[in-house]
Amino acid sequence: MKVLNVNLLGTIDVTLKLLPLIRRAQGRVVNMSSICGRLAFNGGGYCISKYGVESFSDSLRREMASFGVKVCVVEPGYFKTPITNPVVRITNLEKVWEKVPEEIRRSYGQENYEAFHSRYLTRLEKLNPKIHLVTDCIEHALTAVYPQTRYSAGWDAKLFFLPLSYCPTALADFILTKC
Repeated sequence: MKVLNVNLLGTIDVTLKLLPLIRRAQGRVVNMSSICGRLAFNGGGYCISKYGVESFSDSLRREMASFGVKVCVVEPGYFKTPITNPVVRITNLEKVWEKVPEEIRRSYGQENYEAFHSRYLTRLEKLNPKIHLVTDCIEHALTAVYPQTRYSAGWDAKLFFLPLSYCPTALADFILTKC
């Protein structure tokens, strides 16, 4: 609920409150989504919230077009930030696993958890440190005469996750669960 409140409902609330001013100025809205708004590959509220941001932005863009308001979405891949610090993420993952009721831990199995833990750690080690790629997208979305509707930041977003989002679901499921 906290993630949905911040990432989705907060985005909607702030945007709608400022929309009269944005319409008057024929300004633009730039919403921060994620590649997880195109392809859900982990649980919790994050992917749900980012799918919601995508949907909200699409409907708002269509509604505001006749007022001269542009709506853009930035969809970064995975970047090295304080929230993706491997030590913090792995510690949080271990805390969550410890809190899971014993019956559920047994049904998932320690081996599955350890395999997930290993894949997760491998992904965290490959995070892109070039955060300027995201801020460059934001800057372009805010200042360009003809901004793009969507901005994908990072090689993983452009070359892996976006193409994967267009694959048949069975193939995407296989790749995301085996890689």
